[in-house]
Formats: sequence, structure tokens, C-alpha cells
Amino acid sequence: MTASSAKLTKAVTAYCAELHRIRASGGGTGERSSCGPLATLLNGVGATLKPRVFCVGEMANQGAGHPDFGLYGARQVQKGRPREGQLPERGVVEVKGANHDAWLTATSDQVSRYWERYRLVLVTNLRQFVLVGEDNTGRPARLETFQLAQTAEAFRQALDKPQALARTAGAGLGEYLSRALSHRAALAEPKDLAWLLASYARDGLARVEAAGDAPQLATVRSALEEALGVRFEGEKGARFFRSTLVQTLFYGVFSAWVLWARQDGSQSGGFDWRTAVWHLRSPVLAALFSQLAQPGRLQPLGLVEVLDWSAAALERVDRTAFFSRFTTGEAVPYFYEPFLEAFDPTLRKELGVW
Repeated sequence: MTASSAKLTKAVTAYCAELHRIRASGGGTGERSSCGPLATLLNGVGATLKPRVFCVGEMANQGAGHPDFGLYGARQVQKGRPREGQLPERGVVEVKGANHDAWLTATSDQVSRYWERYRLVLVTNLRQFVLVGEDNTGRPARLETFQLAQTAEAFRQALDKPQALARTAGAGLGEYLSRALSHRAALAEPKDLAWLLASYARDGLARVEAAGDAPQLATVRSALEEALGVRFEGEKGARFFRSTLVQTLFYGVFSAWVLWARQDGSQSGGFDWRTAVWHLRSPVLAALFSQLAQPGRLQPLGLVEVLDWSAAALERVDRTAFFSRFTTGEAVPYFYEPFLEAFDPTLRKELGVW
């Protein structure tokens, strides 16, 4: 676990513990009493980002009502007289009680008004999180989502053991909120893109690990063993297999995006990771990627959603600034070291670069 991941998990642990205390006290008022723990969580996650992000509660009406929180970047704070009426650069947050459905709230008139004004709204009922932003045409779109519990009752039961809930879901929620609070940040530096894609890769790895002994994994494992000429044996081998699977997918997607950006990036239509194999020049990587990226193998593992999110992130890159840092041929090796370091520093130390 990286230092940043440990801080994220700690913030989620405190969030779950505080919600549990409020509920156990019997003196809370639902949604309003829960805003304090949520604010602490958002500020805890925001403190790990550069520049830092912080939330402001009880926002003034700036033409669309009163969102529960505004998400501001550290650069929006200045000495002397405050900048009256400046919009929160990282969007706003709408909070509902756990009995509400965050997916339905995200389509409500209230959230639509906020979106028209701020263009980025994080909707939550404390257990579900929905980020509403823009698609490629500038229309409202549900971007990334995260769920601690499917129902309010399941959430209440999970909060009875807050430490256990944080252990199982803390890293995932922390990563999700890091990406949500960074959604408006410029993507021009290789290290920033490496961090973001590594965050998605960790999400993907968690989904692969949760799949256990799914039949799709056995098929993929055999394909990788045959292609690489190795055997993944024992617990260490199983861990290496899962990491190799995720690394291959992200290495393939990024490599294909680099070539697409140079060759076809000016054409209409964005980058599609599903056609990545057409852009890969390495026969070995192309063969590996085509074996792993089959819908019947990815969909049951929940990896299609993660790769969709990753492709959307690549669409936000300032390509002119990004590629000015190196030549096209240097892009992949220049990027991959910081990606692997952010993805799994322990495995990198043990096994080196894949």
C-alpha cells in the first residue's frame, strides 16, 4: 500500500466510524447529522491531492440554489480580500440520506439545476456516490460511480462493524473520491496521468481479486501462461498473474492511445480502447491484449467499466502539452515507470518492471 493509499483508507475508516457513532447515539437527524463526517472525508481525501482540494458547506446561492458543499482548489484561496462569488473549480456535492437512491437523485431537477451552473456534481446518499459531468458533446452524463452498500439496511448493518467495512471498501472509496475531486484538474504531466491510470488499475485489480476462482480467470490465466511461457504457481504466482493481467490491459490501452493520438487523434470520434489492438505494433503485446480483452472475459470481471473510465480520462489529456515532454517513441517507457510505481510499489520492488 502506498503512503497516499494509507491516508485514503484512514480517511474512509474515520468516516465509517463517525457515521456509526452518530447512529449509535440515537441523537442524529439523518442527512444533516451526516454532513460532518462527509466533510471530514472529502477534506481528508482532498489533502492528499496536489493542489489540495477542500469543501465549503452551506454554500451561498450562486444562481442555482444551495448545494450542500462546494469543492474548491487551494489556488482559489488568496490573501487579503476574498474573491466574492467565485465558483468552486472542482464542482459541488449534493447529499441525501441513506434511504434515498443516489442514482435517482442524480437525475432529479435539483441536480440538473446544479449541473447547469457548475457542470460537475457529486451526488451521494452516504453509501452510494455518483459523479455527474459532461460527455464529449457537452451534455450531462453519469461518469463514475461507487457503492458501499446496495441498500440502506445493508449499510446500517455494515456500519455496525465500521473497521471491517473500511478494510474491505476503504481503499476503493478513497481512490474513487480522489478521482472525482481531480476530475477538473489539467492532465498534461506524465506523472499525473500515470497516477490517474494507476488508480483505475488498482480498482481493476480489486475487481479481479474479488472474482476469486471465476471461470473467466482460469481461461485468461492459461492464455497468459502460454503466451509468456511461464507458470503462475502458488500464492505469489497467483498475485503475479492478477497483476500481469491488469498491467497488460493498461499497458496495451496506453500504448494504443499514444499511437492513436499521433496518427488519428485529429479525426472526429474519440479513442476507443476496444479497438486498441489495431494500433499496437508489438506482435506479442497485440496477441496478449486480444486474448485478454475479449468481452466474454472482461465483462464478468467488471473490467469493461474501469477501462471505459480510463479511456474517458485519456480524452481529457492536453495532448500538445503531454507529448511535448518527450518524443512518441519515448512516451511508453517514460510513462510506465511512474505508472507501475503508483500501481503496486511492493510488487515492483519484488518482481521489477513487467
